[in-house]
Amino acid sequence: MIHQLFDFIQCSPTASHTAATVRAMLVQAGFTELLETDPWSLEPGGKYFTTRGMSALMAFQVPKGDFHGFSVVAPHGDSPCFKIKENPELRVDGQYTKLNTEVYGGTPLALWIDRPLSVAGRLAVSTEDGVKGVLVDLHRDLLTIPGVAIHMNRTVNEGVKLDPQKDTLPLLGGSEADLKGLVAQAAGVGPEEILSWDLYLYSREPGRVFGAQGEFIAAPRLDDLECVFAGTKAFLAANNPENVTVLALFENEEIGSLTRQGACSPFLKEVLHRICLSLGRSEEEELRAIAQGFMLSADNAHAVHPDSPEKSDPTNRCYLNGGVVVKHSPRYASDALTAGIFQKICQKAGVPVQVYYNNSKIPGGGTLGNASGAQVALPTVDIGLPQLSMHSPYETAGAKDLDYMVWAMKAFYESVLVQTGRDVYSLR
Repeated sequence: MIHQLFDFIQCSPTASHTAATVRAMLVQAGFTELLETDPWSLEPGGKYFTTRGMSALMAFQVPKGDFHGFSVVAPHGDSPCFKIKENPELRVDGQYTKLNTEVYGGTPLALWIDRPLSVAGRLAVSTEDGVKGVLVDLHRDLLTIPGVAIHMNRTVNEGVKLDPQKDTLPLLGGSEADLKGLVAQAAGVGPEEILSWDLYLYSREPGRVFGAQGEFIAAPRLDDLECVFAGTKAFLAANNPENVTVLALFENEEIGSLTRQGACSPFLKEVLHRICLSLGRSEEEELRAIAQGFMLSADNAHAVHPDSPEKSDPTNRCYLNGGVVVKHSPRYASDALTAGIFQKICQKAGVPVQVYYNNSKIPGGGTLGNASGAQVALPTVDIGLPQLSMHSPYETAGAKDLDYMVWAMKAFYESVLVQTGRDVYSLR
């Protein structure tokens, strides 16, 4: 399973590639693609998916009979990195070409220095009668952000503030290096056909298993591709004869979800509405299915750091290989009931659960749970897997935890939540 995850990460250098990788897995499993612009005619027992903006995806499986509610797992496919601006070439002394970039999401800039990097993303390409989107991945060691030697910066180990417009620009090549030409060649189009792009730097480091007993893993983009991979595996393996199961893959979580592909958009709400419309459900039945549904907002959590354990909460701490994490914070969607329901599912599946709170002096980041909940009011719990070095270009996690998440998500997808009274629930 771990090496399947590493292969998945290698195929998914950007959110658009992540959506394409999941799409390929769905097609192989017999799912039918739907376009948002076409009418939808769904059949009982059918398996479908739709995409938005090349980078967000909704997949769902319809039961053969009437359905009770919606079971949703929602991770995100983007990760912090550098985005390459258009017209990016900057020439230096007639000898070097570096690229003009901007920071995407929150990432420790210094950790990107002196690493093998490449370029991937999506292009808007001119056609005879319009425009088409094209994925591109240069898929080779192409650039690095060279560090300044300690001889030229003797105080570097005392802390350095990096200027993202000056100190983190990647070296592409000599004085004639041309990124658009390289990108066009990789995409199989002419440079003049490229109208616009969303291109990103990504780490070329492969995934590795390490530790005295092989108990840890390290790879780029574990946040949040570990949850994307686990969610997709569980979604394809699970069967629920009573609920519509949904895999909701969003983009732009790392910059606030405020896009048409993000969790703040009505994408999930519209997909659930169209499912009900196509299957002849009334508005009342749709609202009941949402109220009887449940969502896992899946995004990794901060494990206790071996060098800085004081950064974690004194009593609610999670550790690598300790199991799936239930996350609590005013910024998260978890409450006592949703957390309890998920923990009950994990108990039945034999999956260990850890509880996470932020250290009160160190607020953590937000997740897509609350953002999505503002659009569609599914009961939601925020979960994740414990990891170190979150938002680094190379992150660390536990080797056992991936299986735990797949098992927990599969058990969730196969469960039906029934409200039997006010604030009283049963699981079947």
